[in-house]
Amino acid sequence: MDDENQKQLHCASDIHLAKPVRCIVKFGGAAITHKNELEVINEENLEIISQQLRQAMMVSASSSGKVLGMDWSKRPGFAETSCVDDFRDQPALDFNHFIVVHGAGSFGHFQASKSGVHKGGLNQPLVKAGFVATRISVTSLNLEIVRALAREGVPSIGMSPFACGWLTCERNIALADVTMVAKAIDSGFVPVLHGDAVLDVSQGCTILSGDVIIRHLAAQLKPEFVVFLTDVLGVYDRPPTELNAVLLREIEVREDGSWSVVKPTLENMNTQVEITVAAHDTTGGMVTKISEAAAIAKLRIDVYIVKAATSHSLKALRGELKDNIPEDWLGTVIRFLR
Repeated sequence: MDDENQKQLHCASDIHLAKPVRCIVKFGGAAITHKNELEVINEENLEIISQQLRQAMMVSASSSGKVLGMDWSKRPGFAETSCVDDFRDQPALDFNHFIVVHGAGSFGHFQASKSGVHKGGLNQPLVKAGFVATRISVTSLNLEIVRALAREGVPSIGMSPFACGWLTCERNIALADVTMVAKAIDSGFVPVLHGDAVLDVSQGCTILSGDVIIRHLAAQLKPEFVVFLTDVLGVYDRPPTELNAVLLREIEVREDGSWSVVKPTLENMNTQVEITVAAHDTTGGMVTKISEAAAIAKLRIDVYIVKAATSHSLKALRGELKDNIPEDWLGTVIRFLR
């Protein structure tokens, strides 16, 4: 990364929010889409996740009363709904500040992997076409997530890294100004970012994953905690579909970035935790997730990896795990060595 890009990135870090960010939450692609069906959203999960986010955002008794939706556009197969008149007498509600970042799931990965967007080479017609196709796919998913949140009364605003001017260099973030994200938060909105195809100053283009975006936002905006919503209970010592797979309940991260499993005590602590990545996943899958979660934990920010649309995810989103992890809570906590 050259000195000018470093300077621009450092200048972008001087962010002051009127009210601190409570949580950055990642909607995992496998949790919000049917990952083996091209561009199919898991509508049931997305609805529950949106409801849980609203519940977690609300402060005290302000959550009572009718939910006033903010999606006033037509939806095929649904009757037109508008709460315009209801909003006229609606008092301002007190929200905790949240940021949403979502993965692509069955959106975007196919287009990116088939065209090699993550490897760069915009001078090649296939890569350029794939870049366009990937962005069409991931931004269409972003819109549907924004709409799902808006229907639950969450004032969500879609913000694409590409459109915000984010750049990479050798696939690492080189320029990612979060000023507009901070302004959206201070204005009472919930920014909804996503993994995206972006320009890369060294190889032309690449894929910027949602997990990398979260690490950058966490470093800049210092949330109280971070939640990764996935399609499994948490991090396992091997692929969770394998026999005798063990859920890793607590992982501690050291100053040098290395990490170790605290709970449960594994029979062979030197055994490498096995991770698999789907062939079409151009973002690194669980490998990237753990790496970025460890980097966030180094900032003294607790990270919870938990199955979406469950009572366990609601506890995590509400911040009920900060001081005490109940024995019946299922998920993975990644935190700095205390």
